[in-house]
Amino acid sequence: MPALTPRDPSGRRKAPVADKRLILVVDDSKLQRKILSSSLSRWGYDVIEAASGEAALEICKDRRPELVISDWIMPGLSGIEFCKEFRELTLDSYGYFILLTSKSEKNDVAEGLDAGADDFLTKPVNGNELRARITAGERILEMQHELTLKNRMIGETLEELQRLYDSLDNDLIEAKQLQQSLIPERFKTFGASNLSLLLRSSGHVGGDLVGYYPAGDGHLGLFSLDVSGHGISSALMTARLAGYLSGSALDQNIALEKTQDGTYRSRPLAQAMGTLNELVLDEMETEHYFTLMLADVNLETGKVRIGQAGHPHPVIQRKSGAVEQDGPGGFPVGLMSDVTFTEFEAQLYPGDRLLILSDGITECPDSDGDMLGEEGLERFLTDLREVEGPALFETLIWNLCQFAGHAEFPDDISGILFEFQPKGRDR
Repeated sequence: MPALTPRDPSGRRKAPVADKRLILVVDDSKLQRKILSSSLSRWGYDVIEAASGEAALEICKDRRPELVISDWIMPGLSGIEFCKEFRELTLDSYGYFILLTSKSEKNDVAEGLDAGADDFLTKPVNGNELRARITAGERILEMQHELTLKNRMIGETLEELQRLYDSLDNDLIEAKQLQQSLIPERFKTFGASNLSLLLRSSGHVGGDLVGYYPAGDGHLGLFSLDVSGHGISSALMTARLAGYLSGSALDQNIALEKTQDGTYRSRPLAQAMGTLNELVLDEMETEHYFTLMLADVNLETGKVRIGQAGHPHPVIQRKSGAVEQDGPGGFPVGLMSDVTFTEFEAQLYPGDRLLILSDGITECPDSDGDMLGEEGLERFLTDLREVEGPALFETLIWNLCQFAGHAEFPDDISGILFEFQPKGRDR
């Protein structure tokens, strides 16, 4: 029959001998130390003694007692002073400190607590009371031990999470570079006309995308889309949609159709948006939808055909500086099937410019939560009517930062700027 594990005064089984708690008894009275040590040893504790606070402090530097029973009044380093020094030691685990005293005044008790004592025993020490106080101390030590283990586990978990975060952050930085690479050229000339592109994500990656593609002899195709939501899933969808509006793989571009001579030209924009709508609903298992604007620009005449699917209105700024914002609005792509999309026409004259901007600009809030809106955008553009090309976007972003009161925006920001001049005409 296996030996029974001894029990403590509360009836709980005590730990095996190998796990006996170490108790330090500190008293300048050899007789008092002997009485306490004998009782503690009978109860199954590992006991060491010290005749002074100084000696006890040296012991604690080498061995870590789990409980300390110290007399208050001792020559040299008193129990209070020893307790303060004990608490200042850099130790891995908590030590439960009991002061032996004949003091009972509240001020004295407060002084002991301030010094770091956990409990008090009045001299002469009663054996039953001593066992009860030690048992209470063991409960505290056990809770402290469990807390230390949990804190260690939390620390290890946080370290692992930090490693995962760093790895994810590096992946997102690379993903941002890949997403930005979807726009290899931010500025391009077409005869005397200039095209500038802007793409700025609110996080590492975003759901906005802008671009262009050749749309037949003397025509330029433009697209701007804004996928619902933010982050990785939106960015993945923009990457897939980029393939359907590619400027390099024209046979995959759904906004183009092949002619009999093997060249490509723009399809009816409403038809192209309808095809893309059904394709998203039928082939993409996603809850995302997106707003879209397609445009076909005649580089000779300045005539522009525009298809708007829930995207903010296109902006035309005339050479005079006057700003026009209009369009049918339309329904987003990928939200419902059998939606009818429409297109409309606009006319650019020499010196005019067309801007296609995402709602991250007009819906940018200031410190009070009020959005910039179309009127605010018009004020910006009126003030910037002499600024051209990429500098316009740079200044627009700077003004938007001043409006918002910070350099970070809650939504992605993207834009297309087409500045029209017919071939052979100087700006």
